[in-house]
Amino acid sequence: METLVVPQGTFSLSRYPVRQQETLRAWDAADEYLLNYLFDQQLLTIDSRVLLLNDSFGALACALADYQTLSVSDSFIAQQGMRNNLKLNQQNPDAVLFHHSLMDYGTSDKPYNIVLLKITKSLAQLEDQLHRIRPYVDENTIIIAAGMVKAIHRSTLQLFDTIIGQTTTSLARKKARLIFSTFNPALTPPENNYPKSYPLENTPYQILNHANVFSRERLDIGTRFLIEHLPVDQRYQRIVDLGCGNGIVGLMAATANPNATISFVDESYMAVASAKANFKNAFPDRTAEYSVTDCLNGISPASCDLILNNPPFHQQNAIGDFIAWQMFNESKTALKQGGELWVIGNRHLNYHIKLKKLFGSCETIASNKKFVVLKAIKK
Repeated sequence: METLVVPQGTFSLSRYPVRQQETLRAWDAADEYLLNYLFDQQLLTIDSRVLLLNDSFGALACALADYQTLSVSDSFIAQQGMRNNLKLNQQNPDAVLFHHSLMDYGTSDKPYNIVLLKITKSLAQLEDQLHRIRPYVDENTIIIAAGMVKAIHRSTLQLFDTIIGQTTTSLARKKARLIFSTFNPALTPPENNYPKSYPLENTPYQILNHANVFSRERLDIGTRFLIEHLPVDQRYQRIVDLGCGNGIVGLMAATANPNATISFVDESYMAVASAKANFKNAFPDRTAEYSVTDCLNGISPASCDLILNNPPFHQQNAIGDFIAWQMFNESKTALKQGGELWVIGNRHLNYHIKLKKLFGSCETIASNKKFVVLKAIKK
């Protein structure tokens, strides 16, 4: 836990989930730049209605809790981090209203005074969000985005220009930059490209993808390699697609194991919505389970026969193996005795070392120059 000092107050902030010996901060220089700018320009008043998008762990939510703030995020983990940090700073956890990314942004009959948006790595997500913002703003709305310089490109600014209106940027400060966009009601933006869909090769399935889903345009090579080696066994009564994304792995596991119940789990609301749409389209008369949660939180211990996992190696902009390690630990808890965890990963990540340490053994099912499919059994 570290302390953020900004004109709006002093806040103790931690990332989520809370880990011992955390080395990463719960905010970045773009958060500080934005909050200082809001104060210096005296843009916030007691009557301000604020639309906040993509707050990471609550640095912005805590600083804006005294205003009428709606926070929109696609990340369950980010929202939990915001709630935790509001409580940690003795703020009312209900002071900020939370919506997930597929909910509306409020009521369009009363435009927001201020829209604040953190720039993420996903240009597709930004495009979708800018389209969703338009009905909730007018010429008087102050629209400011903040991000680290490395995440702001010409294509980023072009999206603001073509969807919102004239856009400029600030000077860089501590490798962060602000984007200022003015709503143009006369502008006719192009149609929102999302959700998109594509035919899944060698299957009758059409795969729908919302904007913030990994591999939106085509089947990625890692997933292709895993589904080429999916296990088939009557013993698999409950199969979990952990970190499901658009649900292709679970979908193909359901095809190969027609008597199994499939659980789709991800921390992204757009991912689980995509997986749900794809499964229902493929199997209209078959039930499945869908959970937006942190790893396997909410999944009963010793309840799963097979867990299929392609671990992400980053949380927002932080790169590391901590998410994979959490997924492997929670998978061991969720598996029945004799249950199996199958993992696809880049060879250089050396997941077999972690799995062998945790499960006692790890078998290589398949490998190529880039990927490896591993199996660990709960004994």
